Amino acid sequence: MKIFDKSEKLSSRGIEIGDKSSFLFECHPGVTCFNKCCRNLNLYLYPHDIVMLRKKLGITSGEFIDNYTEAVLPKDRYFPEVLLKMADNEEQTCPFLTEEGCSVYESRPDSCRNFPVEHGVSYNSSGEIEDQIHLFRPPEFCQGRFEKKEHTILSWAKDQNAVTTNKMTLLWSETAKYFYSDIWGGEGPYGKKAKMVFMAAYNIDGFREFVFNSTFLKRYKVKKNIQMKIRVDDEAMLKFSLDWIGFFALGFKSDLIKLKH
Repeated sequence: MKIFDKSEKLSSRGIEIGDKSSFLFECHPGVTCFNKCCRNLNLYLYPHDIVMLRKKLGITSGEFIDNYTEAVLPKDRYFPEVLLKMADNEEQTCPFLTEEGCSVYESRPDSCRNFPVEHGVSYNSSGEIEDQIHLFRPPEFCQGRFEKKEHTILSWAKDQNAVTTNKMTLLWSETAKYFYSDIWGGEGPYGKKAKMVFMAAYNIDGFREFVFNSTFLKRYKVKKNIQMKIRVDDEAMLKFSLDWIGFFALGFKSDLIKLKH
């Protein structure tokens, strides 16, 4: 999910779609460009994407990060973003693309689910959501935009099973909006504190291990019912991780975590 500056000219990025307006689109094996969009991508992965993909592949989030991603630091950010690493072939295809299509379709990233719509959000000076933005932006080669199936933003999200992933990506933006400022107190985006935040955000298995097998629970109060839930529920664990980032890195109060005295 893109965090937009409201002064940005959105028309240069695509056609803005209101909540009640509609667009025409359908993708299926019959369109001549089928799977062409799964090549040479700058596909940003959000924390919930990695939670789903590592489960689908039967590996840990740490293994997924090592084998399928690369971290980049955009020039206007103070925290790395994670991109899916393309396959090492001539077309630089998505590593999950097969002749039959997407091999992780049920667990595909949020950006893939929403394609050809890009969701964004803008925040006001108080850090509150000012506007949610939806852009229709298929690439020039896309033939799906000439199909006759009509969608609204909501119907498309339901059609692509993207309602939950959209919510989790929006939740991540509530944390990511702070990475446009240097919050690291001189350590920089690759310092010890930022590395802890990166683990909490992207490496859910590593952070769960840290919570339960380090001195974490000796230093922080976490209610027993929350401990039980985050041991087995990935979505609850990710929400806990984001709450801890706010507490640990940004100094916010938390309803889930308290310092022991």
